[in-house]
Amino acid sequence: MKILVTGGAGFIGSNFIRHLLMSQRDVEIVNFDKLTYAGNPESLADIASDHRYSLVCGDIVDSRIVNDVFTKRIDALVNFAAETHVDRSIEDASPFLRTNVLGTHCLLEAARKFHLPRFVHISTDEVYGSAPADVSFNEQATLDPRSPYAASKASADHLVSAYANTFGISAIVLRCTNNYGPFQFPEKLVPLMIANAREDKPLPIYGDGLQERDWLFVEDYCRAIALALEKAKSGSIYNVSAGMPQPNLKIVRTILDHLGKPDSLMRSVQDRPGHDRRYALDCSKIQRELGWRPEVSFEDGIRRTIEWYQTNNEWLEHARTGEYRNYYERHYTRRAETFSQ
Repeated sequence: MKILVTGGAGFIGSNFIRHLLMSQRDVEIVNFDKLTYAGNPESLADIASDHRYSLVCGDIVDSRIVNDVFTKRIDALVNFAAETHVDRSIEDASPFLRTNVLGTHCLLEAARKFHLPRFVHISTDEVYGSAPADVSFNEQATLDPRSPYAASKASADHLVSAYANTFGISAIVLRCTNNYGPFQFPEKLVPLMIANAREDKPLPIYGDGLQERDWLFVEDYCRAIALALEKAKSGSIYNVSAGMPQPNLKIVRTILDHLGKPDSLMRSVQDRPGHDRRYALDCSKIQRELGWRPEVSFEDGIRRTIEWYQTNNEWLEHARTGEYRNYYERHYTRRAETFSQ
């Protein structure tokens, strides 16, 4: 089976590619990535020489390159490609609209043109907006995005559903809670707090720090995506979560405790505009229909994550400075124009 993974050099995408190559013998992966600041090919350095893996550098908005890749008999597409950082979307929403909306449209057009057998779209819990206390949104909940990022992802979700309904594309949408784990770019909460705490730098906490998020270890999400790719019915939408929302402040204190660092490193900063207070998902549907359940507890997952960052200083430094771009130029580049069957 040949699977096109867009955004495969990013955090979840790189973990998913590794998961597939390790768990499935007869799989071939084409990683299609623009290699923006958060797309790091070093995250896949350990599997880059695997004959089942290839990297194509390209933009999902570029229909010429997208169509060229699709001519190579793709069996399925998993779309991770997206701008994802809410703060950046508040500063400038245009890259989010371009990649998350227009890019998804370009992929859907190629899927329609080339009769793609399977399209898996990776979305987010943020499309539902902030959840009231003691409420967990199911898949039928009204979408109520509250940031430019969330709005761009909700728009993409609607496009995927519309193409499935109008053109019969076999499409599945997965909406997940916050992921954490190895290879996450250090602008997100968990890796940023780990990196700063290790260096005794201040840990910025938005507002009172009591915003609630549900944290899922990335390996558990990769299993859910693989199951959906294999078993989900066309048109399905699935929520994926650990089912245990926790305040950000508790997450940061857990990291400090693991590293033996004092709470005095925490600094309250002005809250993000329009900051959603709480995210919570009901994931009983994927449990019932696909048999998926999280296997990694938060305590084990955060310990494994901290240990990974402690032993991968070079990756972290390259991610911060962009040094991995030089690495990319030296190794493993396979342009779409020369991509072979």
